[in-house]
Amino acid sequence: MNLLRRIDRDAERWLLLIFYVMLVITMAIEVLRREVFSYSSIWGEEIVRYSFIYLAWIGAAAAVKERAHIRIDVIMHYIPPRAKALLYIFGDLVMFIVAIIALYWSFEAVHISAKFGSVTDGLRISKVWFLMAVPAGFGLMIWRLLQSFVRDFKSLRDGTPVFEGDKLFD
Repeated sequence: MNLLRRIDRDAERWLLLIFYVMLVITMAIEVLRREVFSYSSIWGEEIVRYSFIYLAWIGAAAAVKERAHIRIDVIMHYIPPRAKALLYIFGDLVMFIVAIIALYWSFEAVHISAKFGSVTDGLRISKVWFLMAVPAGFGLMIWRLLQSFVRDFKSLRDGTPVFEGDKLFD
């Protein structure tokens, strides 16, 4: 399997793992420092906060890829595959439009932060790195939605069952 396919298949998983581990380890260290040594740092709270933000946005893109967003799909059990594909395409199209608009507007905060050189309180790192979580998340979502369109149009054309993601409950 070539490198690009592996990245496409596992990128969100690895990024989620990295940010989750960073969040848990930093939080554990900060709790230990606070409870045992009666001392806490401002940087630990910032790392946890920004790790959580990246975790949320990358997780949203991963949910788009796996069709794991919360939805009420009782009607989907009673319609034929072609109609199901059309409904998924319509839903993805609405999400795509929202993601394009949100991507555009999320760059405004990044631009203003870069323009004025704002930095975080504890780490003294440019806020641009942390504000980029939103456009990066929407960019990943847009990429995954484009892949979903291709997959769904192929299912619609072939009349095969549309990808519905893994079921939580059967």
